[in-house]
Parts: sequence; C-alpha cells; structure tokens
Amino acid sequence: MQMIFAELDYPVSYVEFHETLARHLMSNFNHVESGLQSDSWFWISDGEFRVEIHTFYSTKHQVTSAFAGDHIKTVIDVLQRGFKVKVYPQPTREPHEGDASELH
Repeated sequence: MQMIFAELDYPVSYVEFHETLARHLMSNFNHVESGLQSDSWFWISDGEFRVEIHTFYSTKHQVTSAFAGDHIKTVIDVLQRGFKVKVYPQPTREPHEGDASELH
C-alpha cells in the first residue's frame, strides 16, 4: 500500500519544475529513475526500499512509499534543503488505495 508522506510546493507547473527537481535529486542520490510524459515521476532506490516522488494524483509532486522509515526521512531532508515541502503529520493513502473502512 502506497502512502503519501509529503508534498512539494512550488510556483510553476510540475512540467516546468521537473528538470529542477531531477537535477537536485540526481546530485544527492545514486539511484534515481525518472520520467515526464503526462505526469512527472521519480523513483529513488536504496536497495531495500523505494521512495516515489510523482504527480499521479496531484498537480504538485508528492513523496510516497509503501513503508515508513529512514528512507523517507532522508529523501524529505534532501528535498527540504532545496524546496518548500509540506510534511504530513500522518501519512495518507494514495487515492487508488481506497478508504480505511474498506479494510477487513
């Protein structure tokens, strides 16, 4: 289950912001994959866990992962060194994950 941990805030469209974010991430992490088509996305892998930064469900990049942990904190810390980041007090499910009441 993917959870949203934070969202970036910037004054331009995500298309315009993609390259700026790509340069920042690639200068701070060794394993970054990315793409820009109808959405902007980045995968940051550390071998064990992956953090995703994407615009799949928002007009701004959201920081998501299937697991909470140091990998999320590391990515958010790097993002905060260059950008305004709204960190959620509690992670929320991505919209396609459904409502918590649906769990049995």
